Amino acid sequence: MDRLTKDALLAAYTTGQRCFSLVNLTGVELFEVDLRQIDLQGSCLDGCYIPYGNLSLAKLTGASLIRAHLGDVNLYGADLAGAVLNEADLGRADLRGANLAGASLVGANLVGADLRGATLHEVNLERANLSGAKLEGADLAQASLSRCNLFRATGVDLDQSRCDRTTILPSGYNYGR
Repeated sequence: MDRLTKDALLAAYTTGQRCFSLVNLTGVELFEVDLRQIDLQGSCLDGCYIPYGNLSLAKLTGASLIRAHLGDVNLYGADLAGAVLNEADLGRADLRGANLAGASLVGANLVGADLRGATLHEVNLERANLSGAKLEGADLAQASLSRCNLFRATGVDLDQSRCDRTTILPSGYNYGR
């Protein structure tokens, strides 16, 4: 996996390149970047700082974003299937229509995130904080919600998801109480 700097990434993107699959961007600071439709499939973005960035329609399938700072980021329609976002900060992120099928968001911060219409099929949301998140039309089938906090989340349909007594419901009560 080739290491890429912020300057090299932005220079190539500005000239029209969109495919950056399997690159190493560990810890890179990308504050307020506009990288719409970028292809970072299988790339490592662990610890990256990308708040207020625009990654709408990005291809991040199988990417690693462990402990990445993605607060207020635009990931509208992005493909994050199978991505690893453990301990990532996605507070207030726009994930409308995003594909997160099979992704891991263990311990992730999704407070106030907009996940309307997102595919969260078989997502691991163990210990994730979704307080105040918007989940209208989100597919949570087979999602693991153990120790997940859904307090004040809206549009939550837990019909086919996997909850236990440690799951905090939008009402503030624990599941199965």
